[in-house]
Amino acid sequence: MSETHVTIIAEAGVNHNGELSLAFELIDAAAKAGADFVKFQSFKADSLVTQHAKKAAYQIKRNENHETQYQMLKRLELSDDMHHSLIARCKEKNIGFLSSGFDLNSIDYLASLQIPIIKIPSGEITNLPYLRHVGGLDKNIILSTGMANMQEIRDAINILQQAGTDLSNITILHCNSEYPTPMSDVNLAAMKKIATQLNVKVGYSDHTEGIEVPIAAVALGAVVIEKHFTIDRKFEGPDHKASLEPDELSHMIRAIRNIQKAIGSDIKKPSKSELSNLQVVRKSIVASQNIKLGDVFSEQNLTVKRPGNGISPMKWDCIIGTIADRNYVKDELIFS
Repeated sequence: MSETHVTIIAEAGVNHNGELSLAFELIDAAAKAGADFVKFQSFKADSLVTQHAKKAAYQIKRNENHETQYQMLKRLELSDDMHHSLIARCKEKNIGFLSSGFDLNSIDYLASLQIPIIKIPSGEITNLPYLRHVGGLDKNIILSTGMANMQEIRDAINILQQAGTDLSNITILHCNSEYPTPMSDVNLAAMKKIATQLNVKVGYSDHTEGIEVPIAAVALGAVVIEKHFTIDRKFEGPDHKASLEPDELSHMIRAIRNIQKAIGSDIKKPSKSELSNLQVVRKSIVASQNIKLGDVFSEQNLTVKRPGNGISPMKWDCIIGTIADRNYVKDELIFS
């Protein structure tokens, strides 16, 4: 098992508040933090929600101007020009651009921009026409699974495969769609179950407060981590409060990279860094008293002490009962 690069997606989402300048700040912060991708959301409100669709409880709580969900989403749409500007900024900052498409037209538009990965948001996991369309695009796919059960995940994967996407090109993100997610509802063990039962690559899309859970997910085998971030949690908007600020994003990414290194391989052997300690810390068979040529080695005249550059104590039974081929003084390593 070799070290796998964990792909880190800094989820800007709609935290740009509809402002291109703020979106640029988000891209710059994600690039500085060391994320692989910064991800936005692409949709047309007219294709996404009805005029009367209700907002989630967390959206109502954090939306002070009492907009409807339609009004809120309309304000947060990204225009074609904004998409091009964001992609150009990402290239300038050497970070990948991604966006979740929430309707078929947005998916096709992202595909036309040669976006390398299609990110399917949790709400579309039961949208058969959408899944079938995405599956036919011959793209790498990342599928979030908030609110889903195992059968719904299995069904979505089957639709994507039947439409033409190879299983090896699908990564499933364990996710909880409450913002913020209570720790008691994270259920990271389910991520491992998805990997083993469905034979897919897995990752984790995090909506908890803090950075502990994404780090733990990497230790449990996540190859993709997605985390919301913002420039300032005090900004008004649906997702700011459940997002990391730039310094926290940097801390999370550094920790993940360290954990990634620490996981290593499944081969247990001395590491390069500890080899120099081997002889210092381990022990050898030594004389516990002066021993003369011809004496019989016994538990009375032998003991075990550091350093470890003599005969290993694992050879104790082989040495006991043999004859000393020379004189030894107390504490001298036995080399017979």
